[in-house]
Amino acid sequence: MATVPLHEEIEPIKEMVPFAVINADNLPELRAGRLGELPELSDAVERTDHVVDEANGVVVRVHRAVGQEGAAPCVYSIHGGGYILGSYEMDDAKFDRWCQEYGIVGVSVEYRLSPETPYPGPLEDCYAGLKWTYDNADELGIDRDKIGITGVSAGGGLCAALALLARDRGEVPLQFQLLDCPMIDDRQITPSSQLDELLVWSRESNAFGWQSYLGDLYGSDDVPYTAAPSRAEDLSGLPDAYVCIGGADGFRDEDITYAMRLYGAGVPTELHVYPGAPHGVALFGHLEIAQRYSADQEDWLRRQLERLG
Repeated sequence: MATVPLHEEIEPIKEMVPFAVINADNLPELRAGRLGELPELSDAVERTDHVVDEANGVVVRVHRAVGQEGAAPCVYSIHGGGYILGSYEMDDAKFDRWCQEYGIVGVSVEYRLSPETPYPGPLEDCYAGLKWTYDNADELGIDRDKIGITGVSAGGGLCAALALLARDRGEVPLQFQLLDCPMIDDRQITPSSQLDELLVWSRESNAFGWQSYLGDLYGSDDVPYTAAPSRAEDLSGLPDAYVCIGGADGFRDEDITYAMRLYGAGVPTELHVYPGAPHGVALFGHLEIAQRYSADQEDWLRRQLERLG
């Protein structure tokens, strides 16, 4: 049985992690549970929802600090959940702080989930939200030349794919991509993808997530690179990148490889690997390793915003 040592802060509490293997039988119950209680939000940030594609039910939530004036940089965010779970509400707490701390406008997208909507539906939803944000930048108080994207887990996979799609279509210039433990390789052939006893996101859950997202494409050689960005042969012309991953995450190897390939393609890329950290380590917010994981992301974000001026 192939395993990897957990960080010393994680090991004592691993039995308390409530995530089960996700499959078709328990997916409805997990969705009803909303992935835990959402934190309370301040009154310092106003949030407005906008329908960007009524036919497909695509909505974006715009977050802006109360009283903020002028055109601000924008961070466009895609929530995680293995392509099968989650909601844009998961971004509320992040933008409640980021909008105040960094003077940005946050936009989070509610994309359709799989298996009900397989690829390319969720990615096109994310692109529709991004294009709407760009087209309506003046009304939203956004500087359209200072838009970056971010996502965690499956949201990180959609974020990487969105960067590729935006590059290919040439309609929305992106300035950076922050990829938090991105889910980007459907083939599941790396050593880390075969680890047993993975916390939070098991290899069985991973297989179910990819099967749900890819539908009939799953297991074939015909999976497009905008579905699984690890399959992309050309990574040139992409925006500056940040990739972070835990050493005890099944996505470890695919994410490290992707970061190295980005850098090799001439994309300024920063890679952070946290030994012994499981998937979604930021969920363990009271632990030092989780706080460091999040602080490093924000340090990079701050430097990107300074670069853009």
